[in-house]
Amino acid sequence: WIKPLPDTVQEQVTEAIGLGFDGIIVYVDQGGKAPAFYAAGWKNRESKIPADPHALFKIASIGKLYDAVAITKLVGTKRLSLDKTLADYFPELAGRIENAETITLSMMVQHRSGIPNMTEIPSFWTNPPKNRQEALERVLDLPANFKPGESYEYSNTNYMLISMLIEKITGQSHFQYIKAAILDRLGLSNTFGSIHEINMDDLMSGYYVGVAEDIKTTDYSS
Repeated sequence: WIKPLPDTVQEQVTEAIGLGFDGIIVYVDQGGKAPAFYAAGWKNRESKIPADPHALFKIASIGKLYDAVAITKLVGTKRLSLDKTLADYFPELAGRIENAETITLSMMVQHRSGIPNMTEIPSFWTNPPKNRQEALERVLDLPANFKPGESYEYSNTNYMLISMLIEKITGQSHFQYIKAAILDRLGLSNTFGSIHEINMDDLMSGYYVGVAEDIKTTDYSS
C-alpha cells in the first residue's frame, strides 16, 4: 500500500525528522495567507534544544548563488567577461592548472571547467587546508578531469577561484562586495560572511550523517 501524504506542512516537517534529519525549518509565504514558520527536531541535538525558526543556519554551497549573482553584476558593468580565461585573470596559474588558457569564466560558473574538486582530495579532510591558498595548492599540477566545456562536474575549486577573482577585480574582500552589492540592497541583514561575526548561540547545530560531532564551529570562510 502507498502511505498517505501528511495533511499539513507541520506533519510533513515532523515526518522528515523520522527520515534522518536532526532539525528542519520551513518557511511558507503563500498568497492570501499570513507567512508561517514550521519547525521540528533539534537546534542542538546533544543539549536537546528544539529547532528554532529564528536560528541562523550555515548556508554552505548556497553561497555559490551569491557568487554567481556577483559575477553577473560585474559582467554587466564590463569589469569582467565570461569569455575571458582563467589564465587571463590569473596568469600565474597557466601551467599550474591544466587548460587554464582555455577555461573561461563562464565554464567555471557552470562547473564545466574540468578543474579537479579540491574537497574530493583525501588530504582535504584528513589534513584540512588553513586558508584558500593552501586549498588551491592541493589541485595545482593535477590533470584535468575532462576537457573544458565538454562535460559537467561540480567542483568547489571553481567557486573558490571565483571568490578570489571577485576580490582581485573589486579590491574588496569577497564578502564585502557581496554585502554591498547584494545583501544590503535586499535588506538581508541576517546573512553573514563568517561565524566570527555572530553569536554562536544563535547558530543551528550541524551534523554529517553517521558522525556525532557538531560541526557548527568549523569555519570554511577563510
